[in-house]
This record gives sequence, structure tokens and C-alpha cells, in this order.
Amino acid sequence: MHRLHLHLARADASITIWLANHGVVLLRTSVGIVFFWFGVLKFFPTLSPAEDLATRTIGVLSVGLVPPAVSLPVLAAWECLIGIGLITGHMLRATLIMMFMHMSGTVTPLFLFPHETWTQFPYAATLEGQYIIKNVVLVSSGLVVYAAVRSHASIEHPMMERSRIASPSVATMS
Repeated sequence: MHRLHLHLARADASITIWLANHGVVLLRTSVGIVFFWFGVLKFFPTLSPAEDLATRTIGVLSVGLVPPAVSLPVLAAWECLIGIGLITGHMLRATLIMMFMHMSGTVTPLFLFPHETWTQFPYAATLEGQYIIKNVVLVSSGLVVYAAVRSHASIEHPMMERSRIASPSVATMS
């Protein structure tokens, strides 16, 4: 029994080390795949279940200035760019800023169209509302990736990173 416990402890330690070394990359890549996939669907009319709600939301937020024929392909491209950035790991800070901007817009239908996003406000969401609320997980994932990007930068360039934290500039966010 002691040998089994020892083997399990070693396996657990190995798995934990592997996850510590690769977990953020797996998280970043999987969220990137989700963004890219959802973005691509929006390029094809009626394939995305969020298409109608997204275009109406953008229409309301833009006070009718951005028609669906423009907003949907722009949104699709935006999501694809976020996905590509997360999958490749290139320009992660800019990608994550794009992601957080996008996510801030995705919650607005909960307030703009409550009759479509809630069956009983504020605890029973419709399927559309649940689709929106799951974005909390995407935002949390983005925060974890952002923290990893920032901590990696401080490990590689500790003096430079301290000065950035003391006086952040737009140039440090790219």
C-alpha cells in the first residue's frame, strides 16, 4: 500500500509540474479557439446563435449608426483576431485588451434586452442570457493569461518591469 501511495504521489507531482509549465498556454489556446470559432460562424449568415442579438445590441449602442451588414462582419473579424492572437501568443497584451473591450460589450444585452435574456430577473436566465453569462469564464481566463504575461515580463526584465508598473504608458501595453 505504501508503494502505491508513493507512485500516486510521484504521478501527482509530475502532473502538477506539467500543468504549471503548460496550463496557461492550454488555457490561452483553448479560449483562442473558442473566439476564432465563434468569429468564423458570424461570417456565415444564420450560423451563429448570437448573430441577431449581437447586431441589435451594436445597433442600440451605436444609436442606429452601424447597420447589421457592417456590424456583423466587423464583430466576426474582431473575434477572429482575438482568437488568432490567443492561439499564436503574438501581441498578447493588445489581444487581451481587445478581448476585454469585446467582453464589456457582450454583457449589455442583459440590460438592453432583459425580456430576452431573463425569465426571472436576476436569477433565471434564458438560453441567450446563459450564453452571455458564461463569458465570466472567458474574462477570468483572460485575466489569468494577462497576469501570466505580466509576470513573465517581470521575470525576463525585472528592472524594466518595475519602471513600467511605476509609470505605465500606452507603449507598454502592446
